[in-house]
Amino acid sequence: MKIIGKIVETEVPRFKHRWFGVLEVAYKKQRYRLYMSGTIAQWFIEGETVEVHTLNKGKKDKKTNTTILDFDDYEFYRLWKGERIKVWPVFTKEITHPRSDPLTGKILYEYKIKAREAVFESDFEAIASLEQYHYASKEEIVAIWRCEKCGKFIEANTRPTCPKCKSSKDVHILEIRGSTPASRFLVLELLERKPYEPKIVAYVRVDPPVPSMHRRIEENGKISVERNIREKVFEEDWFHPVFWPEKIAKEKMAKLRKEFGNRIAIRKIWEEVKWEALKQCETAVSRIARVVVHPDYRADGLGSLSAKIAVEWIAERAVPEMKKRKHMVEVIAQMARAHPFFEKIGFKYVWDTAGGRPVLYYPLTQKAREKLEFFLKNDKYASKHGGVLFRSRYGKVDVLKGPVEIVNMTKKYESELDLEKLPTELKELLRAFGVESRIIEQAVFRDANIKIESGEVVVVVGASGAGKTTLARLIIGAEKEYEKILKEKLSAEVFERLYKPDSGKIKLPENAKIAALIPGEIEPTFGDSTLLEKIYSITGDQYMAVEVLNKCGLADAILYRAKFSELSTGQKERAKLAVVLAEKPNLLVIDEFAAHLDVLTARRVARKINEICRQAGITLIAITHRPEVIDALSPDKILYVGYGTLIEQQR
Repeated sequence: MKIIGKIVETEVPRFKHRWFGVLEVAYKKQRYRLYMSGTIAQWFIEGETVEVHTLNKGKKDKKTNTTILDFDDYEFYRLWKGERIKVWPVFTKEITHPRSDPLTGKILYEYKIKAREAVFESDFEAIASLEQYHYASKEEIVAIWRCEKCGKFIEANTRPTCPKCKSSKDVHILEIRGSTPASRFLVLELLERKPYEPKIVAYVRVDPPVPSMHRRIEENGKISVERNIREKVFEEDWFHPVFWPEKIAKEKMAKLRKEFGNRIAIRKIWEEVKWEALKQCETAVSRIARVVVHPDYRADGLGSLSAKIAVEWIAERAVPEMKKRKHMVEVIAQMARAHPFFEKIGFKYVWDTAGGRPVLYYPLTQKAREKLEFFLKNDKYASKHGGVLFRSRYGKVDVLKGPVEIVNMTKKYESELDLEKLPTELKELLRAFGVESRIIEQAVFRDANIKIESGEVVVVVGASGAGKTTLARLIIGAEKEYEKILKEKLSAEVFERLYKPDSGKIKLPENAKIAALIPGEIEPTFGDSTLLEKIYSITGDQYMAVEVLNKCGLADAILYRAKFSELSTGQKERAKLAVVLAEKPNLLVIDEFAAHLDVLTARRVARKINEICRQAGITLIAITHRPEVIDALSPDKILYVGYGTLIEQQR
C-alpha cells in the first residue's frame, strides 16, 4: 500500500539517538508510526510530505488509530523540492572482493561482504571498537555510554560495567567521539567468516562538508592563504547551508546572554542548536570523514573498497541529509599523501587547506566533473600537479643485474656422537641398541646447480632438517656486505661452517643487496623505538616510512606509534617485513615465511609481499612448508631440498 502523508511527530530519544528513532506520519484519519534509526529520523521536519509503502500489516493500536511499522514493515521515501530519495530500508550492497595474483591474475582468495548503513546498537559498538585503531594513543577514549538503570555516563572503548550498578546489562552506547549529530555510518560486514574473525571489519563515516575552506599557497618560499577557495571553483550553494551549530549558537548566545546571563544561556541553547543546524543543513556535497579498517585486514584493498561503496551510497541516497542530490564527495586527509586508496577509486587532489591538509574531490555529476577538470587544467598551481597527490617514494629497487647462480655446490655437516659423558646406565642402554661413539657426516647438498633469475619469486620447500635454512645461509653468506657483518659477529670457523659451501660456489650479481630474515638468527631489533621511528631511521624520508608501513598492512596511526612489544603476532611479522623492505634490497631471503601466523593472515601477508616484490623488482627467496602461503606467493619456481639434492620445478 502506497501512502503520501505528512510527518506530524519526530521522536529521537536523546540517549538512543544513533540506533533508535521514530517518525509519525499522518494519512487521512490514520497515523503510521515508523521505527527506524535515530541517525535517519533526526533529519525529518514536522509538516514535510513523505512517501510510505507498507510491506507488512504491522501492529494496530485501535485507541489512537495508529499502525506501528517495525524495521522490516515498510519502504520510505523523502519528497524534497522535486527530489524523491529512498530512505528506508537502508542502503545495502553485497560484494565479492577477490584478491588476485599480481602476476597471473588468478584469484587466490576472496571476501564475501555486505556493506550497509549502521542501524543497530551492535553496529555502533563495533564502530567504537574499530575507532580505537584510528587514534594514535591507547589512552584515547572513543565512546560514551549510559546506564539506563541509574543514568550514569561512562567513557569507555567497549561496553563497560556500570560502576554504580555493577552490571553491563543496562549500559548502552550513546555517542562515538569525534562524530557529530549529522554523521552517518556505513559498515562492512563479513558474510563468510571463521569463528574467530570479526563480524564488522571496516566502517566509513560520512558528514556534511566543513563549513569553510581556504587554500594554502607556497610560492618562492612564502606562504599565503586564498580564502573561500571552494566557492570560487565550484558553485556556492553546493556547500551552503551546512551543518554549523557553532554559528547558530553564536548568534543565539548574543540574544540569550542579555536576558539570562552566560551560564544559563549556554545550557539553554545547545540541544536547540543541534536540531536547528540539522534542519538548516542542505548541501550538494558530502564529506568522507573517516575510513577505518580492522588492522588484520589492512593492505587487502578494503580501504579503497570501503570508500568506493561510500561514494555509491552518497550518490544513491544523498546522505547525510537526504535532501539535495550530491554533485561531489569531499575528503580532507593527511593520510592521502602517503596512501593512494582515495586516488585509486577516482578522487582528484585539488589543494591544501590553510592548515596544510590535502583536499580531494570525487565528481558525481557531469557538471562537477567539468568544473573540476577545468580547474585542474587552468589553475596556476593545480595545473602543476594535475590532480595527483600520491607519488610513490619507494618505487623500483636497483634490480639484480643478473641471476643468482648455484654452481656445483656441495655442503656437508659433521657431528660427533660421543657417549663418554653420559651416565653409565644410559651408555649401557645405548650400546644394547648398537650405538657407539662415531663421527656422522651428512651431505646437505651434493653438486647442486640452480639459477634464479632477477625479479623471480622462488619458494624453497622440504622436510624439517632437510637443508632449507642451510640454503638461505649459504646465499646470504655469498653477499659481500653480509659476509663482512657476519665475520665481525661470528668466529671464522663458525662463519665457514654455516655460511660457506664446502665446494662449488654461489654467484651473485655485483649489485646484489640482500635483506634477510632467519628467525632467532638474523632479525631486526626494535628496542624502544616506535614502528614509524624505526622505519624512518632506515629510509630517512617520513613519507616513504609511512608508505612502507602501509604496504605491509600497518596502515594506521596507532600502529605507527606502537612499539614492537605492543603488537600482535601477525603485526610483528609485518613489522619485520617492513624493516627489511625499508632497506630497499634487490634480493630478499626469508626463512620460515609466515610460520607463526594463522591461515588467513599468512595468506594475506604472502599475497602482499608477492605484490610488493614484483612491483619493486625484488628477487624473493622464501622458505615455507605451508600450501596456502605457496599458493598466495604464486612463485615462478619451487626448489625442493632433501637427501643432498636441490631440485627445481617451474610453475
